[in-house]
Amino acid sequence: MDVDVDHYNVLGLPSGEEGAKFSEKEISKAYRVKALELHPDKRPDDPLAHANFQKLKTSYEILKDEKARKLFDDLLRVKREQFHRKAQYDVKRKRMVSDLEERERAANAPDPASKAREEEERIAKKLKEEISRIREMHSNKGASGPRKEATRTRKESVGSSGGVLNKEKILKVSWEMNGEDYSAERLREMFEKFGEVEDVVIKSSRKKGSALVVMASKEAAVAATGNTCGHISNPLLVLPLQPAVAMEFHQRSMEPRPLSNLVGAGYQSFEESVLKKLQKAAEKQK
Repeated sequence: MDVDVDHYNVLGLPSGEEGAKFSEKEISKAYRVKALELHPDKRPDDPLAHANFQKLKTSYEILKDEKARKLFDDLLRVKREQFHRKAQYDVKRKRMVSDLEERERAANAPDPASKAREEEERIAKKLKEEISRIREMHSNKGASGPRKEATRTRKESVGSSGGVLNKEKILKVSWEMNGEDYSAERLREMFEKFGEVEDVVIKSSRKKGSALVVMASKEAAVAATGNTCGHISNPLLVLPLQPAVAMEFHQRSMEPRPLSNLVGAGYQSFEESVLKKLQKAAEKQK
């Protein structure tokens, strides 16, 4: 006999606590009704008709016997209790698993206070970077402003048409841009050998570099005119901005006199002649 068979269900009756309350007469009545339904003569085409009918008879014999029925009712009761315990255990187990997962999520979840501190530190860091950038920008503007102002002042002082500056103290310096280049600081160092230098203004183009050197005295300008040649790879051409000969010419009478070679067209010829001589000297030394 299969212990898993519910004999009450085989007879078409409800099982469990309700089945245990049926009387012997009710069980017999249920058997007769089910026997008429499952009799093999009523089911000639069913190959399992005989086996099902035997199963029905066996279930009826067990339920009709008082001792066997009591044992069967006890078995059903134990199964029910076991099922309820298992169901309760599953519920508790699911609850425990759910609580454990919730605790793990809470443990792995970021702390709100820690997250707020990290956000505060991030914003504070970005703010410091922006403040440093703004300070550096203002610092660069403040440094470039005085330099531009000084350069503009020097240009205005040299190019002023007020006649305050003595042009005999100004030297015109020129050089080619394909060789050694000259900065204002370097020109100042070279011309300070002949006297104090008040100012140096660079006026360069793409092809030719030039500068105006303002000496402190006329004598220093005259001394530097014929004694400064610069680097041998790119010699300097040094000429007075306003030669003394030209000034004397304007101060003398209108009596015709031959002009100096440093005035007018001769001035340019003299400049080119000196430049060629310096370049030849440089080529001989190579």
